[in-house]
Amino acid sequence: MYIKLTKNKTYRFKYQVSSYIVFYQSSINIQFLQNLQKELSIGYVRKRNDGVSEFIIGDEKSQLELIEKILPYTKLKLEQLQLMKKILRKKKFVKCADDFLKLCGLIDGYKNLNYSKKRSQNSIEVRKVLVQNNLITP
Repeated sequence: MYIKLTKNKTYRFKYQVSSYIVFYQSSINIQFLQNLQKELSIGYVRKRNDGVSEFIIGDEKSQLELIEKILPYTKLKLEQLQLMKKILRKKKFVKCADDFLKLCGLIDGYKNLNYSKKRSQNSIEVRKVLVQNNLITP
């Protein structure tokens, strides 16, 4: 699972927040993911070119519903699930650039939880863009 910031000039704060819950499995066992997707009636399954298949849940409503269902049983990714739940809930209440910047600060937390080394879009970069676009003061 992950949440990332992507530059997007068409969005009010010039960034898009994208969240995904993804289950990975060798394509040899794709049937497991297909059965899980069918059972949950959310997301989709895709086969990658590297022999791995993914069950991807991209819509926020389904993500929140799944998190609520599995949270009491989760041990390995508990912090990620709790943070994703918090971010998805707070995202609905973003009214201004300052609120969005606080949300981005929470999203920054995923870098350490998921050992993300390539993540270049973060709250520092968002702040620069918001200032450049006169959406917040320096």
